[in-house]
Amino acid sequence: MTKDDLNASRPKAKSGASITAPLDVTILVLPESSMLSVASTIDPLRACNRVSRQELIRWRIVTVDGAAVTMTSGLPLAAHGAIDETMTGDLLIIIAAFNHATHAGRNTIALLKKLARRFAAVAGIEAGSWVMARMGILEGRAATTHWEDFEEFAQAFPNTDLLTQRIVVDGNVMTAGGASPALDLMLHLIRTRFGHRLALEVASVFIYDEVHASTDVQPLISLGRIATVEPRVAAAIRVMERAIERPVSSAVIARRAGMSVRTLETLFLKTIGESPAAYFTKLRLQTARRMVIDTDLPMQEIAIRTGFSSLSAFSRAFTRHAGAPAMEIRRVARLAN
Repeated sequence: MTKDDLNASRPKAKSGASITAPLDVTILVLPESSMLSVASTIDPLRACNRVSRQELIRWRIVTVDGAAVTMTSGLPLAAHGAIDETMTGDLLIIIAAFNHATHAGRNTIALLKKLARRFAAVAGIEAGSWVMARMGILEGRAATTHWEDFEEFAQAFPNTDLLTQRIVVDGNVMTAGGASPALDLMLHLIRTRFGHRLALEVASVFIYDEVHASTDVQPLISLGRIATVEPRVAAAIRVMERAIERPVSSAVIARRAGMSVRTLETLFLKTIGESPAAYFTKLRLQTARRMVIDTDLPMQEIAIRTGFSSLSAFSRAFTRHAGAPAMEIRRVARLAN
């Protein structure tokens, strides 16, 4: 998928701006799929909305008949409904694993072929690529699948350019080799549509470092992906991460990362979309938010651990960042749990 494929008719979200309509995603889950593949697909979308504090992405889970499907773990997965030919949207994702040919029979394949024309893009996770190949939409396209199935897939679909990469994006068709690559693919979508900064923040929610590029052979996020695009920015962010409790100036960050302050400022604005100082403050406040929600530490202690000179300065900055006082955020989080 090129940068414009999924965005052609949809306005792109800018920093601090709301988007006119959420990205509309339908996720078809077949029985005997991996729960981890499902989670790696859905949770980044949820985190994208949470981090941005907007409904940037709207999704629904569907099954062939609308009933819950049993995962490989034996656990049931409920659906919002059944897939049907009236559905339309921006992205159709197909998640499959074992016995996919049985779970997606001729009638289902025929229905999916119709739906492929009603969605701007189609993606397959793990054996979802097999379903897409049976739909005929991988003819003459590049794709990937789970590494265990490479030889069999290549024999079954010789007109598909099968690659051993973690994810493959070819125009409006996308494939991922399994659960971890599914997360790579979702971060790719977020990065392409909403920018590096949001993708970085979503990856950080899962403490996920993209140590592999999406094009790496099977045996993205934070800083691994940023390091590929601009390693000097990644180096600067690592300096910031080590200085949460005792913040340092942009001059110190630049020196430790091996560049001038002017270069640091320019690279951050180009890659992240904001100044190093603004990003560093946000990084400290994100750390504070996790402490507020996940610990019982007093607010004074959290202020100290995130480098604020006083509780009042911390309180003002936190409220601006989170949209509510720290004690209120903690109270709501406790009620939710």
